Amino acid sequence: MPGPVEGRTVIIGGGISGLSAAYYLAKAGVPSILIEARPRLGGVIQTEFVGGCTIEAGPDSFLSAKPQALELISDLGLSEDVIGSNDHLRKTFVRKNGKLVGLPDGLMMMVPTKIMPFVTSPLLTWNTKFKMWFELFREPQATPPDQSVADFICEHYGQEVVDYLAEPLLSGIYGGDPAEMSVRSVLPRFVELSDQFGSLTRGVLNSRKSAPKGPAPPLFRSLKRGLGQMVTAMTAKIGKQADVRYARAQAIERTSSDRFRIKLDGDWFDTDRLIIACEAHNAASLLSGLDPELGSLLGQVPYSSSMTVALGFNAADLSPRPQGFGFLVPKKERKRLVACTWVGTKFPNRVPDDTVVARCFLGGSSDSEVLAEPDETIVEIVRTELREIAGVSANPKFSRVFRWPRSMAQYSVGHAARLEEIETRAGAIRGLHLAGNAYQGIGIPDCIRLGRAAATKIVTG
Repeated sequence: MPGPVEGRTVIIGGGISGLSAAYYLAKAGVPSILIEARPRLGGVIQTEFVGGCTIEAGPDSFLSAKPQALELISDLGLSEDVIGSNDHLRKTFVRKNGKLVGLPDGLMMMVPTKIMPFVTSPLLTWNTKFKMWFELFREPQATPPDQSVADFICEHYGQEVVDYLAEPLLSGIYGGDPAEMSVRSVLPRFVELSDQFGSLTRGVLNSRKSAPKGPAPPLFRSLKRGLGQMVTAMTAKIGKQADVRYARAQAIERTSSDRFRIKLDGDWFDTDRLIIACEAHNAASLLSGLDPELGSLLGQVPYSSSMTVALGFNAADLSPRPQGFGFLVPKKERKRLVACTWVGTKFPNRVPDDTVVARCFLGGSSDSEVLAEPDETIVEIVRTELREIAGVSANPKFSRVFRWPRSMAQYSVGHAARLEEIETRAGAIRGLHLAGNAYQGIGIPDCIRLGRAAATKIVTG
């Protein structure tokens, strides 16, 4: 393996970002070497089939509002396999004072857009409801260069909205703490609306006036046989254009001719085009020899760890069946369980009629230690909390546990400034490109966009 890799771009990281880069390079006729430390491609995208059920080990869908995933799926010839979430059944519950309380209708993230559902909701106290009403009359104010999501939401709606809306909603998406998250990086649209209108509620209502008319698309989309179907199709399309090597890159050096030397399995090989698409903490150790400050900046991007646990039950053993898409457990009420999705309710044809599947989430920035527990302990923890929270006392007929250590980037306060420095320093290294969830978005469409952008820069020179 030593020696130059003529004409081949090297991609380190075979998750959705690196795989997308390899795919779009292959479309342009540019061969690549794709290096992945795990024994499979796709990163956190992994689909299994158990007892007729489609089980997602990582993300189960992507937002319809961001087009990059649908564009890729169409390009792969999978458009007919796209499914939307059952939004007519969409109801999410939040645990408060030991009970499950439905999120009020008309909620956009944590911004209310309808009055009566919030007035009548038991989720929030009257003090908070009055504060949310007066927020309608808030005038634009000078916004700090950056602040936490918690401080931003508290200024608008109060601490109770942070505790029972912002924290559980964002924990389910990012696995992080809103007191640490950058509002400009996590909720940039809300910052824009606040700067323009003062009131978030007034801003959201105003922006809806210009929204396209007609039926709204489903909030979430996926594929009939799970998101793993997309990974399989991409791998097949890439074919021999990508030489996939399942090993961990050990070091990167710069040669006297400004090429890159990459150490893999004890051997070295050269290339002049390199895409780093692994987690920022792994990128940090690889790039520190090229630019110590760049390595330091990448190492400062925090990551959280997560775990998904799927439990399958005989539907006949659950009476009544659980309602809605699932529930969230705020940190103030949390033991170990962060959230739960009822798979068969959220998506059609994922679960047979005689089965109920609970997809549960643990971990996050405040409980990474849970990943060290054995599977038997994890399943018992989830069963106990499902019984306490949702009244599910039946014995599961199957269980699956999936661990994702340090997999979710956290956009902490100051992320935008750090990202600007990262992009400047990386841009100064000719032939180097970065992609992944550590930079400009954590969702599947964001990662596809960044992988494609890196490939496009290489193709266009």
